Amino acid sequence: MNLDLLLKGATLVTCDASDRVIRGGAIGISGGRFAYVGPATELAPDTVARRTLDLAGRVITPGLVNVHTHTILSMVRGVAEDLGFAPAYTPGIPHGHDVTPEEARALARLGALEALLFGSTLINDTYVHADVTTGAMAELGLRVWNCGRLHDADFSLIGEGRWEHQAAIGEKTLGEALALADLWHGKLDGRIGVQLAAHAPDTCSDDFLVEIRKAAESRGLRVNTHLSQSRTEVEQIRRRSNKTPAELLEDVGLLNNQLTAAHCIFVTDSDIARCGSAGINVAHIPKGNATGGAIAPIAKLRAAGARLALGTDNMHADMVEVMRWALAMGRVQEGQVSDAWQPADVLRAATMGGAHAMGLAEEIGSIEVGKRADLVAFDFRRPHLVPDVNPVGTLVHTGQGRDVELVLVDGRVVVEDGRPTLVKMETILAEAQRAADALWRRAGA
Repeated sequence: MNLDLLLKGATLVTCDASDRVIRGGAIGISGGRFAYVGPATELAPDTVARRTLDLAGRVITPGLVNVHTHTILSMVRGVAEDLGFAPAYTPGIPHGHDVTPEEARALARLGALEALLFGSTLINDTYVHADVTTGAMAELGLRVWNCGRLHDADFSLIGEGRWEHQAAIGEKTLGEALALADLWHGKLDGRIGVQLAAHAPDTCSDDFLVEIRKAAESRGLRVNTHLSQSRTEVEQIRRRSNKTPAELLEDVGLLNNQLTAAHCIFVTDSDIARCGSAGINVAHIPKGNATGGAIAPIAKLRAAGARLALGTDNMHADMVEVMRWALAMGRVQEGQVSDAWQPADVLRAATMGGAHAMGLAEEIGSIEVGKRADLVAFDFRRPHLVPDVNPVGTLVHTGQGRDVELVLVDGRVVVEDGRPTLVKMETILAEAQRAADALWRRAGA
């Protein structure tokens, strides 16, 4: 074999259908795809690589797929977690409609950098000024799915408890999203994409949700949304449409296997059955939800047939921490440690589960010959990761995103020695700090 890159000596956690773990493994990469995955001892003797890395003492997993995040919301990090409700609904702090395009660019790059350094090779982002932030985040080398939030409610009034829907707002936000798809979807060899991001059932009128569904079908795009994330949302939909949010999405034709629904906390038993029957993808946000005093009924949703993926949502981007919270909170809910909820299950949600939610299961999510070469190498030579008896259990229980040493996307090294290779980290940090300072000054005024 003639390879572009050969990685030798690491423990490989493949997340393939057999969940193979290969000690002393080797990964050969050619043309941006996996060309060899197996024991290093079984490499063909005439294998030649342009570059070879000895990764003994590391554990390699597929790239982590973060299906629900808002990179710009790092602007309220350390504050919004303790407010008790989503930033978009909370008065007195910076909001999306306050952010300028240049501030959006700076903050989005910060969020993308954090995600990449913590092992996310794909982020599915939603917020404002997506026309500016998409390309800016893609420059870091990761996969970026992005869309401005779709809504026809006036966000400037929601903090006052007023849901006023205007057709002109919906026309503008949907038009911008479709223009973004025309410009970016499938570009950079498929590294960039768009899912239509219906913000939430309460901020989208019934008629506007129908328009989003029609646009998604005509363009062949998937949809993501917040679903039953708060009691306020549930009460608002009951008053407005006399349904639960899940019933409303079913009625407008959005509750299907093309939907990724974040949170799904305040769902009834009939909602759970409805979501499971539809085969939706649930973007589980265990840390963010637990911080707010709630957790989604994930065991029931999985049992009903819903697919599980993971997301970080707001204020942080550590998918390893998210896996740990998902495992622990699931066990708290069930009151036991069961064979049905183990570290391998949350790792699969963070990899193949995310790949399914993004419609990319044939391309990413596992380390298999022929798939795109997205991977993460964790440095297991650190005290909290020694001894390495069970790499998956150790990663989920005691690992951290900051243990990431190497990240590849499409076979290209985008993080090495824990630092980005394509951008200057210090510049991104400084620009993001200036943007956040300006936003908070305006909010205070």
